[in-house]
Amino acid sequence: MKKILFFLIPLGAFLSITLFLLKGLFSEARYEVSISVDKQVPEFALPDVMDPQQIYTKEVFLGQKTLLNVWGVWCVTCAVELPYLAELRKQGIRIVGLYYQLNNDPDFGAKPLPQLQWEIREMLGKYGDPYQFNIFDAQRSYGMDLGVTGAPETFLIDEQGVVRVHHVGDLNPRVWQEKFAAYYSEDKASAQGAGR
Repeated sequence: MKKILFFLIPLGAFLSITLFLLKGLFSEARYEVSISVDKQVPEFALPDVMDPQQIYTKEVFLGQKTLLNVWGVWCVTCAVELPYLAELRKQGIRIVGLYYQLNNDPDFGAKPLPQLQWEIREMLGKYGDPYQFNIFDAQRSYGMDLGVTGAPETFLIDEQGVVRVHHVGDLNPRVWQEKFAAYYSEDKASAQGAGR
């Protein structure tokens, strides 16, 4: 009996590990969770990162479709997507930045606001400025309310202030066609219909 158990226990462990690995191999590789899709954007009152006297609320999203792009100067992928976002702005897409502060983390240390503003101007001057303005989420509280997991992330907010799309990662031509373009083609179709 001991000899049988001696072989059965390792065999059972081996089969369990094999099944676990096979399940992971054939499961969905892309995992996205959004607590915000099809919900109103959460309430907020946050300053402009370049002009802290200017306070924004959720009213800034009412009346027109807006891309809310979460970004930061520390984010390499954000720098990669900035030129494409700037191109979208030239096409008439409204983009608002949610500046995702990293500097309050103990690992990165505090950074004075004037230095941060200088770094933002430098980065946007170098890669393109797609933003109408930038909301400063210094404590990342609004990001947490939206379900932000990092940067870059982009939310499509409709004219009623409802989040329609949440994309984790950089926004590029492929992602635009797959996730966002259809919402804007509806506008073109409506405009053409009204012009008849």
